Amino acid sequence: MRQRYVRVLVAVGVLALGSAGTGTAQAGPASPRDCPATAEIFATDNTAIITDPADPRLRTRLHRFEQEVRGIIRSHGAKPGPSTLLDGVFWSGELKQTTYERSREFDVDRVGPEGLRHIADVIRKQYHQESVLTFRCLPRSSPDTDAVEIQAPGVSATRLHDALLADPEARERLGGGSVTLDGRLILIAPLADLPLARKLTADLGVDWNTAEVRYGDQEFVG
Repeated sequence: MRQRYVRVLVAVGVLALGSAGTGTAQAGPASPRDCPATAEIFATDNTAIITDPADPRLRTRLHRFEQEVRGIIRSHGAKPGPSTLLDGVFWSGELKQTTYERSREFDVDRVGPEGLRHIADVIRKQYHQESVLTFRCLPRSSPDTDAVEIQAPGVSATRLHDALLADPEARERLGGGSVTLDGRLILIAPLADLPLARKLTADLGVDWNTAEVRYGDQEFVG
């Protein structure tokens, strides 16, 4: 996943962030036991710049890529979980326009921080990516927590595209986000950028009562 496009990829609700010094919000915070997996890896095998939303390359379901990455996860001692196909919309500061990308999120269990980083680096090298994004679900109070994952239903890739175009600060600092095929936003934001992430999700018409936030540690491995 090209780092210049994906400063943010991967969660939202009522954010109680007073202790983080970034304000407050209202939604459904999740605890680590509510996380579907210990960690997540966000990756793609795409190396092309795609600016046309009708490009046929965006219709791929990445089946072979999914099986190969699950094999990499397993071969390095971790347990692969489900994988979710994503439509990404990212802002390219270099091109001064939005770019599109098909990618996948992989749930990973039985893995520690170093093991997760190693797996992500293997994926990065094998598929010629500048970076691969990882997210470990952690308690909000953990010293390693530096980000949130915002997930919210009712968002399309088209709406995400339009919201990014309308908000220069969000597109420059957050970089973009992803949407599942059934219309669920997945946005990972550093704690310092939570106010901006909250504003973007509000602009997308997110119902805070149906949104969810998870705290954790994000890393661009590259």
